Amino acid sequence: MRLGVLDVGSNTVHLQVVDTYPGARPNPTSNLKIDLRLIEFIDSSGFIRPEGIEELRSSIKSCLSEMKRAKATQLLPFATSALREAGNGSDVINLINDEFDIDLQVLSGEEEAQITFLAARRWFGWSSGRLLMIDIGGGSLELAVGVNESPDSAISLPLGASRLTKEFLEGDPFTKNSIRKLRDEIESKLAEIIGNILSHQSTDRAIGTSKTLRTLARLTGDWADGDGKSLKLDGLRKILPKLSEMTEDERRELPGVSKSRARQIVAGAFIAEGVMRNLEVESLEICPWALREGIVLKWMDWIKQ
Repeated sequence: MRLGVLDVGSNTVHLQVVDTYPGARPNPTSNLKIDLRLIEFIDSSGFIRPEGIEELRSSIKSCLSEMKRAKATQLLPFATSALREAGNGSDVINLINDEFDIDLQVLSGEEEAQITFLAARRWFGWSSGRLLMIDIGGGSLELAVGVNESPDSAISLPLGASRLTKEFLEGDPFTKNSIRKLRDEIESKLAEIIGNILSHQSTDRAIGTSKTLRTLARLTGDWADGDGKSLKLDGLRKILPKLSEMTEDERRELPGVSKSRARQIVAGAFIAEGVMRNLEVESLEICPWALREGIVLKWMDWIKQ
């Protein structure tokens, strides 16, 4: 079975085509990723501007053309925090669904955390014990912890790397004052939920998903003697000052840092440091599966019933 997974996120519109069948792991065959940065099109009133809607329409049209070219037979479309929180998000989704005859659904933050946790659980297996999962997206941060495929606790916070960059960081390189405001926001939001996560923790393994955490793991591997497969708190602390003092152009030259993520990787690093420090996590194992794989796994479980 060939599936097209359409992920409308805060940073990108991403179509991943996978081959799979019940009981099998998703096998990617092709993908199309468009750097839309939808969150940048949200105005001060919280509405997506007309030009952002037009860019979204164009991006989805391109993805559907790629899906047809790849001969995928089923589309699994979903959207996350940017459309979830936009004041006109529902109207935009209705417009997209009517125009392209698809069923784009918005995931709640809790659903994002639960489905990403499922992907991590399947990747590491039952023998990995109780997992703590951390995912840093463009618009939100997801945390989940548990021993089963459904977590005991699943939480989403408005602490995405793109969101915080847009709201707090100024200058190039970023000013110390704006970084201080960023860190204060991270600490304030984390304080609201840390007790809940810690009460469930006692974890055997701490897992990190998302491009942001993979990129940070690679940077600590290059700069702080890491292995690139895990993100260590002490390594992250070593690279943060250097990363913060760079210009955006300098960050673009770093290995593993894409042009589209060069601006927001600093916010992502501070989010990761804040979460790991507050949860007393010294190291995160990087999981190659995340939300898109979780969507496929959940859908395949459903059709088996």
